[in-house]
Amino acid sequence: MERLAGRADFVRQLSKFFSIVAAAVAATVIVAADVPGQQAKGSVEHIKTVTSAIDESAIRANAATSKDWPTVGLDYAETRFSRLNQIDTENVKNLGLVWSYSLDSSRGVEATPVVVDGVMYVTAPWSIVHAIDARTGKKIWTFDPGVSREIGYKGCCDVVNRGVALYKGKVFVGSYDGRLIALDAATGQKIWEKDTIIDHSHSYTITGAPRVARGKVIIGNGGAEYGARGYVTAYEADTGNQAWRWFVVPGDPSKPYEDGSMAAAAKTWDPAGKYWINGGGGTAWDSITYDPDLDTVYVGTGNGAPWNRNLRSPAGGDNLYLASIVALDADTGKYKWHYQETPGDNWDYTSTQPMILADITIDGAPRKVILHAPKNGFFFVIDRTNGKFISAKNFVDVNWATGYDASGRPIEVPEARSADKSFDSIPGPYGAHNWHPMSFNPMTGLVYLPAQNVPLNLTGEPKWTHNANKPGEFGGGLGWNIAFALNAAPPKSLPFGRLIAWDPVKQKEAWRQEYVSPWNGGTLTTAGNLVFQGTADGRFVAYNATTGEKLWEAPTGTGVVAGASTYLIDGVQYVSVAVGWGGVYGEADRATELNSPGTVYTFAVGGKASPPAFTKYQMENLLAGVKYDPADVGPGTLLYVSNCAACHGVPGVQKGGNIRNLGYVGSDTIRNLKEVVFNGPFKSQGMPDFTGKLKDEDVTKIIAFIQGTADAIRPKEAPAPAAKK
Repeated sequence: MERLAGRADFVRQLSKFFSIVAAAVAATVIVAADVPGQQAKGSVEHIKTVTSAIDESAIRANAATSKDWPTVGLDYAETRFSRLNQIDTENVKNLGLVWSYSLDSSRGVEATPVVVDGVMYVTAPWSIVHAIDARTGKKIWTFDPGVSREIGYKGCCDVVNRGVALYKGKVFVGSYDGRLIALDAATGQKIWEKDTIIDHSHSYTITGAPRVARGKVIIGNGGAEYGARGYVTAYEADTGNQAWRWFVVPGDPSKPYEDGSMAAAAKTWDPAGKYWINGGGGTAWDSITYDPDLDTVYVGTGNGAPWNRNLRSPAGGDNLYLASIVALDADTGKYKWHYQETPGDNWDYTSTQPMILADITIDGAPRKVILHAPKNGFFFVIDRTNGKFISAKNFVDVNWATGYDASGRPIEVPEARSADKSFDSIPGPYGAHNWHPMSFNPMTGLVYLPAQNVPLNLTGEPKWTHNANKPGEFGGGLGWNIAFALNAAPPKSLPFGRLIAWDPVKQKEAWRQEYVSPWNGGTLTTAGNLVFQGTADGRFVAYNATTGEKLWEAPTGTGVVAGASTYLIDGVQYVSVAVGWGGVYGEADRATELNSPGTVYTFAVGGKASPPAFTKYQMENLLAGVKYDPADVGPGTLLYVSNCAACHGVPGVQKGGNIRNLGYVGSDTIRNLKEVVFNGPFKSQGMPDFTGKLKDEDVTKIIAFIQGTADAIRPKEAPAPAAKK
């Protein structure tokens, strides 16, 4: 009887497999059923119908089924947990490529595809929006907002975009140069456009995805490294009219404060630092989450400007509302409460990382919480009804604090704030977790978290002044103001990248997967007991969500940083991921020898499509033969740090990312570097024009540093063996 029962179970599983295969194959060849009286799938009429139906109620209803992926985080809670289970731990090994779509890009791709009834919206570098027929992988339309390629230097962290919002027939995208744009979801035509930037003398950018709450499109901005005052703004979805704006940090104390929250914040800043010259920071560049039941928008805020609090606010202070979770009234934008995860931020420990809203049981009682893993290395559980601290535990090794006390304040290590001594910051400013989205599976009770360490040493610059751009100040020639020297002393910590399954109730790790590099992609988890993640070394991987066992992987042609989405089309479950190596780490470094263009890959059980041809990373031999004066190497080092290092890395030491390392380009290019840096040929790819910023003799010194560094690291030739007598 046991043998018969086992055979019956095998037959059922086999039947399930073949039915899924048949459906997947059919889905790859049938574009639309031409049924009289029905709209053809993918037609303008069909797109208009299905996208016009997306509103608050539709998004909430979809959360019960996960049939579509209508918002960047799947649902309002941004769990990135799909209830679809057609793909599961048994058949995931049979996933295959159904189609691929070229984004025609060479910079970082950080967007999660949004999909409604087979219509996909995804963004590429330079804020270009692609509408794709997910049934076929064919383009429906593209929209290029026309961002000037000459302003690429105004963003710290690549010319990326993390996706769109979809609402009542409109697609909303924030452009890199600070505009919020509403497009017709069916045609891609612009409906309205608003300039969100309050002061164009500062390097504000937008890289995050908008969110829609109560009919309002909410967007923040980036730019704190350069000098900016953070804020979030809500615009009416129908008209683009501004509904409200809330500033993260106080402005010039000689002027009236915007509201009571700003007056309260000002008491936590020392005006002797004149922080308002560069805005103070706090830019809300990514995480914005909405709870419709509480009518509350939660905003993750950014780092201080400059990073170094000893100079930003010399007398100390918490510097509200830096590095915080802030709750705002969704209708009015009025401040409700805050919890500051890193008081008096000193290490670029932003709290802009994606947050998840969850209902979990703690100490036997149900709690409405925010789950958050910011840059500072601690996993937080916060009551989202009132902002009260519940717990925090480090999910990686940290050395700036030993833990958090019962009131929710960190127990700091004093040397972490030294004014003059080098501090090997762990985690460093790249963060223990950066913008890469995490996911929460209520069936396993685990959060799937991309964790990392990128070693970086911080040394205070006591003579720093706002916007001085002294040679040797990191990124100073591009407008950076951080008031720290980076790696003036070699960091001692080791780099790593890993996927951690974290139990937020027990505040402990359940399992992990180690990777060869930091900067791995966001995660997606499903009711099929799966976790999907792309990796820095060019793979898209599926794991058992309970045990962490690797079950499947596919090559992607380059490193993956974005999070994936999954959805149903005509009864078949698909998984899509947008691939393109980049971001602040990926600009200058990499973990794969491939450099394929940005691509969307879509998989289903039984998929048989061939992948696109992969492109090998082009790299010359270590630079040699460029003549230079050794006396120029020292001053050239300072000029290189201020003007080149942020994008190109260390010549010959790093291998280059989506921007080439200057130790591995042709000698003719370096020999003629003046023709590149002054109104040169790479302006169209985002390279700044240094005309008026550098002199001819400065470039000569930079050349000396580049070739001198290559010569210094070149392996010495082994001496010839002695002749036998």
